[in-house]
Amino acid sequence: MSHHAGFKLLIVDDHAHNLFTLRTLIERHLDCAVLEASSGQQALDLTHEHADIDLIILDVQMPEMDGFETASMLKLRKRTRDIPIIFLTAAFKSEAFQQRGFAVGAVDYLLKPIDDDLLINKIGTYFRLIEKERGLNRLLEQQVAERTRELAEARQYLENILTYMGEALLVLAPDGTIKFTNPAARHMLGYEETALRGMAIGDVFEEEADEQAGAFMGTWLEALIRTGALSKIEARFIASDGRRVPILFSRTAVRDTRGEISDIICIAKNMSGYVRVDPDDAAPAPGQAREPS
Repeated sequence: MSHHAGFKLLIVDDHAHNLFTLRTLIERHLDCAVLEASSGQQALDLTHEHADIDLIILDVQMPEMDGFETASMLKLRKRTRDIPIIFLTAAFKSEAFQQRGFAVGAVDYLLKPIDDDLLINKIGTYFRLIEKERGLNRLLEQQVAERTRELAEARQYLENILTYMGEALLVLAPDGTIKFTNPAARHMLGYEETALRGMAIGDVFEEEADEQAGAFMGTWLEALIRTGALSKIEARFIASDGRRVPILFSRTAVRDTRGEISDIICIAKNMSGYVRVDPDDAAPAPGQAREPS
């Protein structure tokens, strides 16, 4: 006996004798569960009750609802449309007859009277194909799950870096609109994330050489287009309470597949407490006296 435990087969024929013969033959050679239906409607009802039917052997010539109509109904339903159907028929009759069967979803035909070996071989072949497909699907699901896990770990890793980095991070649209900020930036500026999102960078930032708020965006873009990055810029954040927070600032352009700037990444280091030393005021070298002023 071939081992196909776990598979479920539905046989459909309006003659009880044919059902008995089919069941006896299948159970003698194959280790699978067999369901019987004596009409097309009963077959539809059984597929509704049993969501795990793997293969259907369907008689074509049946009263009321024949095999073609039954197959058409099965293919309309999402849960049954992918179940392979093998038609049983007394004769192919014509090529048009065959084509009609394939058009409604049949994968194969078997002639009556049934060749026992051919029937068992065909059923076994389809079970093996189904088993192989399921194995491939399981492998694909495992690969997808593994990739999803890797992506989740990478995303969490990046989120941790952004959350715990000491420097302020702001991601801007090319027009200077704030798209994203990390906790350090929100802490420096004294805003909630939702309040900052959508604000103009000119509302929270000023450079020492800027005379008009926001005017620097044009200069930024020109420089970023040329070089891709600007670094070590002395500037100030304008906090929500109006305080000026001295920062050391860098900007980097991110380009899309067309080479156009899609985002501007800004990183700022809080320079509060740092004292700028003028080169003219630097201490003299050892052994050298400072000149009197």
